[in-house]
Amino acid sequence: MIPSIHKRGSKTIGLIRYLYGPGTEEEHIDPHLVAAFDPLIPDPGRNPKATYEQLQRLLDQPVNALPASKRPEKHVWHLSVRAAPEDPLLSNEDWATIARRMVAITGIAPDGDEQACRWAAVRHADDHIHIIATLVRDDGRRPRLHNEARRAQAECRRIEADYGLRRVASGDGTAAKPPTSAERHKAEREGREQPAREELRETVRRAVAGATSEEEFFDRLAAAGLLIRKRVAPSGDLLGYKVALPDNRNGNREPVYYAGSTLAPDLSLPRIRKRWADKTHSVSAEVAGPASSGPATARRRAAGALWQAILVIDHGEDAQVAAHIAAAGEVLDALAKTSAAHTRAQLREAAFVFERATRSHIKAERGHDRALRQAARDLVYSGPALGRGEDGATTAMVIDMLFFLVTAAAHWHAKKNHAQQAVAARRAAEHLRAAYKAAADVPLTMLYQRGRHLSQPLRHRQAAHLRQAVPELAEQVLAEPGWYALAATLADAKAAGHDPTALLTEAVGRRELQTADSVSDVLAWRIRRMADLPADTTAMSEPTTTTARGSGSSAQPSPRRDDRPRMSR
Repeated sequence: MIPSIHKRGSKTIGLIRYLYGPGTEEEHIDPHLVAAFDPLIPDPGRNPKATYEQLQRLLDQPVNALPASKRPEKHVWHLSVRAAPEDPLLSNEDWATIARRMVAITGIAPDGDEQACRWAAVRHADDHIHIIATLVRDDGRRPRLHNEARRAQAECRRIEADYGLRRVASGDGTAAKPPTSAERHKAEREGREQPAREELRETVRRAVAGATSEEEFFDRLAAAGLLIRKRVAPSGDLLGYKVALPDNRNGNREPVYYAGSTLAPDLSLPRIRKRWADKTHSVSAEVAGPASSGPATARRRAAGALWQAILVIDHGEDAQVAAHIAAAGEVLDALAKTSAAHTRAQLREAAFVFERATRSHIKAERGHDRALRQAARDLVYSGPALGRGEDGATTAMVIDMLFFLVTAAAHWHAKKNHAQQAVAARRAAEHLRAAYKAAADVPLTMLYQRGRHLSQPLRHRQAAHLRQAVPELAEQVLAEPGWYALAATLADAKAAGHDPTALLTEAVGRRELQTADSVSDVLAWRIRRMADLPADTTAMSEPTTTTARGSGSSAQPSPRRDDRPRMSR
């Protein structure tokens, strides 16, 4: 359940007319009072003799009783309380009780206070109510509203427990504003996949990913098809911007514009500028230029940058960690933008939900995140991956690394008591899990097949390397279906001149493996990246790894689909 305290107003009648009116998109249905400071107040929604002006006069009476010079200009207080879409339908009596609890906890009308502010709660949709109050008590004094937003949040957590509603993580004021019910209903009527606000936020975030200048940022917005309005000072300095979807119009057929700061706190122009305006760690000319490599090379580089970022998240200072988590969001946005069809939906969802994990009250120390921002830039400029061959295999590799980073971010946020951010990171990890399964199926199956066709002596040598390097994990790994993929990887590493035992030791020691469903899969990707082995194993020379003719092992049956390597979590 989400409470939202809106900006204070000066016209009670204007808000009443909105609450009882049809709404901006005809979304208000059966507006009526569910509770008020006086239970005998006539309801303009149900009583044909009651008027909006009558309700306004009753609410404003304490304000009008003051001398004109002492009346507060902004005397209209407005709170909305919204249930989650999956919550059960609450009755009018339930909403009345919730309204009384909210005005009591916020200080509008404390329990037992007969001189409290006047208020009314209007319900015009199944899932939420609006509470309007006037900020002058019956005794002429002002109410004490210290921290009313935080108090309202805490009370909603208790209401969720009392009514068996979805438990929402406590907020910290850094979340993006969610779509209003009017925006959601409009999207449904027009057949949009998501409300315009969310589509714009996603598009703007992708335009920011890896960008290094205002010109590049605005060029990307224009290329994405958005309408752009820039706010320019008399001096000619650019102060801000607004964006709109060309086909999202209001009742006057005009585009509906959203300022960057209303899409998300970190999408205001000043906040975006900070990503590339760091003077201490300025972006070099080499970094500023578009990447000339292909998608596979960009993904390999991204995997390396993500690995270094994981180490920072595990052991770095808070400001550096915050910067790396925010930059990882850019990498995820860029990967989703350039992903192949079979991974695109899950990567987009992962990027969408991880966005919440990229912001907290810990100020990011920009500059240290240059490698990740460069990785995002490389992904964008390397172009879309087709999802086959080396492109597909390196996509699996980078998703594998992103999963570990997002999991590390969830742990870090949890330690800092960032409840919403931790939840968002965990949700993103689940989408990455699904994306990994789609991306890794073919390359891991090929590795599996190559491992099954290794000669028995060669497989035994790889098992010996495993037992020597990680005796505590050896038997578990040997029992996994993914062992064959790891065996093929160790054979490839040996053929390329590497020491398999040393690689295994380093791969295991670099980070925990408790979150892995398949330790062998994780180790295979780590070693292929560390040893700079082709992710697409068709590029490897077959004679170094295949079974000698007549050895008998080539007669092994192909694995059933459910025997193939699983998601490495």
